[in-house]
Amino acid sequence: MPFRDTNLMEERIALLRDFATGVFTVSELCRRHGISRETFYVWKRRRDSGEARWFEDGSHAVAACPHATPARLCDRVVAVRKRYPHFGPKKIKAWLELREPGETWPAASTIGDILAREGLVESKRRLRRPLPQGEVVAPATAPNEEWAIDFKGWFRTADGTRCDPLTVTDQASRYLLAVRIVDPTAGDVKAALERIFWHVGLPDAIRSDNGAPFGSHGAGGLSRLSVWWLKLGIEPRYIPPSSPQDNGRHERMHRTLKAHTARTPARFRELQQVRFDDFRRHFNHERPHEALGQTPPARHWTPSARHLPHRIPEPWYDADHQVRRVRTDGTIKWRGEHVFVGEALAGEPVGIVEHDSGGHIVRFCARNLGVIGRDRRFVRFAPPRARLRSSHKPPVTEEQ
Repeated sequence: MPFRDTNLMEERIALLRDFATGVFTVSELCRRHGISRETFYVWKRRRDSGEARWFEDGSHAVAACPHATPARLCDRVVAVRKRYPHFGPKKIKAWLELREPGETWPAASTIGDILAREGLVESKRRLRRPLPQGEVVAPATAPNEEWAIDFKGWFRTADGTRCDPLTVTDQASRYLLAVRIVDPTAGDVKAALERIFWHVGLPDAIRSDNGAPFGSHGAGGLSRLSVWWLKLGIEPRYIPPSSPQDNGRHERMHRTLKAHTARTPARFRELQQVRFDDFRRHFNHERPHEALGQTPPARHWTPSARHLPHRIPEPWYDADHQVRRVRTDGTIKWRGEHVFVGEALAGEPVGIVEHDSGGHIVRFCARNLGVIGRDRRFVRFAPPRARLRSSHKPPVTEEQ
């Protein structure tokens, strides 16, 4: 009869008591209890040792492991985790290898085990990935090819002051260009962007959502801010409505920013800005990024060769275009009638060119805004949507 989990200790005591009677041989007792001779002698030696509770199970833990990670390395891993609570095993390994390249650091999986053993890992429910949808635009692969801009959700500091963090990142290098507390108005955002443009130059395109002050429901989705971008040679790219995944790199940065700086807001606005400045330095120069081969963004970003001009020239149109200047009420004079184009374009010249259908296309810079039909009614175009498609090109490095 094999040992049962409910009375293992009693079985062992009975086994050795039966043996002591001399009536049974070892082989008979082993067959009767369903154990091997080796197991029998293990328990006999434990009883003969004089141990008081010889019949209880001992620890099955390995007494020594020659391949165990040295304690000093474990201590370094734990210290980095405590210094940077949001670093996972891969980032911790990259951070340590960057600063101590001569040391043999454990694998990322082993670092994960060390963190779990120290109680520094929170279990998370794994979410099912959504299926990919339609794709139009490839992600940026070179610095300043495309930036992303957005407001991280507003919150209040401990003194009750509203805080609206404006964030700007370079899409290819993940470099965080700015985290500034500004009012979410076109004027304040323009002033913040002017400072960035003066320091690092102009991007080729800026990706944003459709909300104010970046976009509008007007012709071509343009706002006063994106009209300024077009005049600077910057293409506004609007993601499809309710599609934050099409600005996923920027949204992922927002999650990290919130975890580092806003879980518990600072006492007042100025201190919150100090937190944002410290985070920007850490994110760009210290934090390894998995998509960049576990290197920080600063190693992959360079300033733009395009500079902010001191004077912005007006848009130029081909000779086949008729040019009209938009009035303060958003209308143009066309064939004796006032045609509403959009208030965002007030004071700006637009080009009008005949279309094969018999109507006339209205455009500003290179952006088509809508069409004036034969009935002299303007039908606006929706903004072009910049949905992403996957790209497997490696990130551009300084050497490239």
